Amino acid sequence: MKPIYLDYAATTPVDSRVAARMAECLTLDGMFGNPASLHDYGRSAREVVEAARACVAAYIHADPSEIIWTSGATESDNLALKGAVRLYQHKGRHIVTMKTEHKAVLDTCACLEKEGYLITYLLPEADGRLSLEKFIAALREDTILASIMHVNNETGVIQDISALAQETAARGILLHVDAAQSPGKLPLDVRNTQVDLLSLCAHKAYGPKGIGALYLRKRPRVRVEPLIHGGGHEQGMRSGTLATHQMAGMGEAFRLAQECMVQETNAIRQLRNRFLERLGSIKNLRVNSDSVHAVPHILNLRFEGMLADAILAQVPEIAVSTASACQGKGTEGSYVLRAMGLDDSQSKSSMRVSFGRFTTADHVDKAADLICRVFS
Repeated sequence: MKPIYLDYAATTPVDSRVAARMAECLTLDGMFGNPASLHDYGRSAREVVEAARACVAAYIHADPSEIIWTSGATESDNLALKGAVRLYQHKGRHIVTMKTEHKAVLDTCACLEKEGYLITYLLPEADGRLSLEKFIAALREDTILASIMHVNNETGVIQDISALAQETAARGILLHVDAAQSPGKLPLDVRNTQVDLLSLCAHKAYGPKGIGALYLRKRPRVRVEPLIHGGGHEQGMRSGTLATHQMAGMGEAFRLAQECMVQETNAIRQLRNRFLERLGSIKNLRVNSDSVHAVPHILNLRFEGMLADAILAQVPEIAVSTASACQGKGTEGSYVLRAMGLDDSQSKSSMRVSFGRFTTADHVDKAADLICRVFS
C-alpha cells in the first residue's frame, strides 16, 4: 500500500482531466504536429498551443502575447534574471533578492555575481515576511532588478508583491516574481500589480513536469536576452520546438486551477486545521510561520528536541519533506528556516506537510494519528 501523499509542494499528480487533454496531442489521430509547420497538422497543433497560452494568461490576467513557454519555473527564473540583467545592464548591475528564495533564483544570482553583478540578499522577519522598509532601503541608484517569491515553497508565507511592485515601478526597477507555488492557491493579476517578469510552472498545479512559462510585461515593454538559441521561437526569446502536449497540459491545469481555487482552498484550510487540531496532544509542537500570512496548503512544523528525520523514519506510511525537494540531501536543515532566525537544531526538527486536491479527511486523520503515536 502506498504512503499517504502529503508533499504537494514538491510536486502534484497530474489531474486525470489534464492527462486526457495531453493524450489528444500525442498520437497519429491527435494534434501531434509541429506547431511551426504550415500544413494542417501544424496548424492544428498551433491552435492547441495558443489556446493553452490563453489559459495561462487568463489566470494572471495577462495578454497571451506576454506568455513565453519554457521547460519549467527553474528555466523561467534563469531566463528572467540572466536575460533581463544582461539586456539592461547599461542601467545598472545591482540586484535585490531574499535569502529565502528558491535555489533557482539564489543559484542564478550566485552565477551573476561571478559576472560582476552585485547582489543584496535580504533576510525576512521572524514570520518569513519581507519588511517593506528594509526592501526600500536596499534599493539603490544602480539597482536594475528585484526578485521576490510570491508564495514560499517551504513555509507557504505570502509576500506583499503589490506593495513591493509600487516601489520598484516608481524607481524604474524591474520586478521579477517566482510564482511557481501560486496557481490554485492565490489569485494573480498583473494588470493591477506592476510585476515585470513572473515565473510559472505546471507541475505544482496538477499539470505535467517539464513545462513552464515566463510572463513578460508588454506595456512598458520588457524583453530578455535569450539563453537558448536556434530557430527564434517564442518571439526570439526561447528557441526550441514547442511541446504541444506539455503546453496543452499546462493550459488545462491552469484553467482548472482558476475554476477550482476558491472551493479547493477553503477545503484545504479545513483539512489543515483538522490536522493541527489532531496533533494538539504533542506538547513540543510549533508552527514555523504565521498562518494568517501563509497559504493553508503548506504547513511547516517543528518538533522541539527531536530530529524530523528520526520522526519520519518511524512513519514510513506518510510522504512528507524535511525541506524543499530542490535543496537535496544536505544535513544542514532548511536554509529558509535558518534565514527566518531558527537555529540548526530547530531547523533539523522541522518538516513540511503540504495538502492538495486529492487530500481527504481520512488521509489527514491517519497521518496525524501516526505522528502522534511516535510521541505516545
